Amino acid sequence: MSNTLHLRSLLIVGASAVALSTIASPAWSQNVIEELVVTAQKREEALQDVPIAVSAFNQDALEKAKIDGGPNLVLAVPNVNFSKGNFTGYNFQIRGIGSKLVAGSGDAGTGIHLNNAPLIANNLFETEFYDVERVEVLRGPQGTLYGRNATGGVVNMITAKPIDEFEAMVRGEIGNYSSRKLRGMINVPLGDTFALRLAGSYLKRDGYGKNLVTGNDADDRDLYGARATLAFTPTDDFRAYFMWDHFNEEDNRSRIGKQFCTKDTGLANVGGVGYSAAAGGLIGQIQRGFFTQGCQATSLYSAGVLGTVNSQATLGGLFGALGGFQTGDAYAGKIQTSDVRDIESTFDPIYNSKTDIYMFNVDWDLTEELKLTWLAAFTQYDLYTRQDYNRYVPSTNFNTSPNPVSALAGVPGYAGIYASLFPGGVVNDPQNGAFNRFTTSDISSANTEQWSHEVRLQSAYDGPFNFNVGAIMVRYQATGDYFVMFNTGTAWYQVNNLLATGNPNCNAAAPCVAIDPNQEPNRSGHNYYDAYGPYDLRSHAFFGELYYELSDTLKLTGGLRYTVDDKEVENHQVTLGTPGTGIGGPLPGTPAILKTKFKETTGRIGFDWKPDLGFTDETLIYGFFARGYKAGGLNSPCSGGAGVICGPASFEPEFIKSIEFGAKNTLLDGTMTMNLTVFTYDYEGYQVSKIVNRASTNENIDAKVKGAEFESVWQPLDGLRLNAAIGWLDTEIQSGVSIDTFNRTQSNPNLVVVKSAAASNCVVSLASAQTALTISNAISNPFALLGVCTPASTAGAGTNIGGGAIAVGTNAFGGLVSDGVPVGLEGKELPNAPHWTISLGAQYDWDFGDGWNVTLRGDYYKQTETFARIYNSEPDRINDWHNVNLTLTIANREKGWEVGAYVKNATDEEAITDFYLTDDSSGLFRNAFYTEPRTYGISLQKRF
Repeated sequence: MSNTLHLRSLLIVGASAVALSTIASPAWSQNVIEELVVTAQKREEALQDVPIAVSAFNQDALEKAKIDGGPNLVLAVPNVNFSKGNFTGYNFQIRGIGSKLVAGSGDAGTGIHLNNAPLIANNLFETEFYDVERVEVLRGPQGTLYGRNATGGVVNMITAKPIDEFEAMVRGEIGNYSSRKLRGMINVPLGDTFALRLAGSYLKRDGYGKNLVTGNDADDRDLYGARATLAFTPTDDFRAYFMWDHFNEEDNRSRIGKQFCTKDTGLANVGGVGYSAAAGGLIGQIQRGFFTQGCQATSLYSAGVLGTVNSQATLGGLFGALGGFQTGDAYAGKIQTSDVRDIESTFDPIYNSKTDIYMFNVDWDLTEELKLTWLAAFTQYDLYTRQDYNRYVPSTNFNTSPNPVSALAGVPGYAGIYASLFPGGVVNDPQNGAFNRFTTSDISSANTEQWSHEVRLQSAYDGPFNFNVGAIMVRYQATGDYFVMFNTGTAWYQVNNLLATGNPNCNAAAPCVAIDPNQEPNRSGHNYYDAYGPYDLRSHAFFGELYYELSDTLKLTGGLRYTVDDKEVENHQVTLGTPGTGIGGPLPGTPAILKTKFKETTGRIGFDWKPDLGFTDETLIYGFFARGYKAGGLNSPCSGGAGVICGPASFEPEFIKSIEFGAKNTLLDGTMTMNLTVFTYDYEGYQVSKIVNRASTNENIDAKVKGAEFESVWQPLDGLRLNAAIGWLDTEIQSGVSIDTFNRTQSNPNLVVVKSAAASNCVVSLASAQTALTISNAISNPFALLGVCTPASTAGAGTNIGGGAIAVGTNAFGGLVSDGVPVGLEGKELPNAPHWTISLGAQYDWDFGDGWNVTLRGDYYKQTETFARIYNSEPDRINDWHNVNLTLTIANREKGWEVGAYVKNATDEEAITDFYLTDDSSGLFRNAFYTEPRTYGISLQKRF
């Protein structure tokens, strides 16, 4: 091993993809590849000397490949996939391992680190890279040095630190969509001991689409970042820095892309049994609405998929029918605009995000062979987003007088009550405003604080034995809400409050169902859905790696990590529609604080060998067995209610047993690097989420993963650079069954989906549905059908009613009730795990004399088709997609000038990267996430 603690210069060996510096080294030849020093093993090493599959990118490489932020890393790293999530989060997936769960107490599968400090809540998909030394992406479980929740790998952003000489930079950029970017940096030495580095980034642009209702831009950007780093170096043996990093965004960013729905109008009849024709067909219209799930399970690419949800299948639509506010489907006949960037929302999206990170790092050389590191970090993260829930306005208005067929039709004087509360059909909802049409909105918010402390002791002895040992603690506290607010629900409770208390807008104890009077909900109201459960994580770990050199070319590595994760969630049931006011308590029979604790040992063992092969300049061959771990957690609280089948209270951890072999080669007198990695995973307890009855239910399944990765850079001629990063991945679920809420009957013609009184769905036999409809017709009461999903007894529980659908009991009509047909998962692929990712790049530099240089670069990326969910059905399929980026740079490094031009997504692809399926009570629409459209611009930069 090296007998120095710090590599102070770049080591001239091979490297990976566009990670390399673009300046040729004169030490060997003009074509020799120069590479980055990385800290993938939390010590400074040349990239080709690290026995880990890692890609690294310095600031210059990021800019030339137009990797502006975290989402763009997918374009340059093999076997990586990225997409935004529905609740302001994202899924950064490495080798099929990421985060497909939705839970406040859940963890990501890819660890996000800033200067080696873990960040649980972060802005990876929002912020842009600026003034960074490098960005490292480690592939594969990093269960020892990085520890918890790094089962997929690690993304580690290393910021530029102060140096002992003055330098500064300012960069401006303009582009289409009225894009304006400004970046800057200044580094100032403060005597012999201190140095200060200030950096910032600003982005403002117009929206990629329009809100066709307000006429304003949709999905614009207005954000900035600022960073200050103060370095303190009193002696050669002691180095410290304090860093403050700030991010702020206030704009109309769209949390989601387009909303996909092939409208389900409901069964034309139930096995030949027709709907009631009484009351002019109004009864039959409501009945048919109870035999629709809102949206059909169709391909994302089928005709009619940009339709609208059948509101009768939603909870809001159910309230509309019960109160007589809405007759039929609020979106009847409506089709969305075909432009995937446009929305049709009652109001413009609101997106506010703010983060402050404070970090203190000390490196102390205790001796020439021992270095002690202490890294402390504190993060405050605040997020608030609000948007139209359905993203399109209804085609029909509320009734100006109540539908004569309603649950309140028998209330004396109801027509007068309706007219007084809702004049002209206008519902005055404090959260959504006064509208005479079905209006819904949601709020996703979070407020978090995180402390972390890490202490490491590492050696650099001349002998064969060395070590890297340490301990870390993390305290993470999060609170926040997910509100869904709909005016038909508020109207329903206003009517019932008037009848029960005389005050439609009461906010008091039972029998009042509290109406929150504030536009910004404060959790006092029971007229909206609020998922609220403050979360507290305490985690600590002890870790260490030992290194033993059997010879000058062969080294053994062994590492262990012992982790304790202690999680607590305040147990608050959803209070929608329950009498009273304020935050709900726990469900009966459950504790006020839900707790779970995990204690696990992870680690790795393996070798790296540098043989003299003769046909290469230098070769590193390595092989490792590793065990990774991601903690389990607690599911969202169940809403409860008639006909609602709640999921399990918690979910188990994930474990990965990985075997990986790799070879890193430098060839052709240092002008080529060629790296190959093969791996296989035994994946136990993969955590995946589905939304059931307005609550996230996370399940655990087992899978096998295998794959290979090829990375190469070749500089065959002076000025010419070619690179490739190719990933192959094969994933296979090993066992398990799960009910697909999008297709509960699995298209069995003898089974029927029916709505419950909570607007969730259940499955009954065709004969049972016919019986219930016949009775409903006979008594002229469409709302009797809401009892079909409610078991009146457990008689018949466990009976297969057809296709494997198992009954949970018998309803009041004498029919068996089931949650649906289980789908066998064995042999299916993991979500968002394309078989191939291909990244190809070419760059050519021309020298024009007097220090001027022109660089032309092109990058091509392609990923093959994948599936968004574990069921691998046609509605889950996401097509393959590709991306082309082009850049032109004219620079004079001696004078510090640089002029650039770029085109991103040059072919203007509209690629879906993932989607989120809502639950039964929302109508099972899919929120899709897209790549950005074609953008282009020019830049001017000056260095001092």
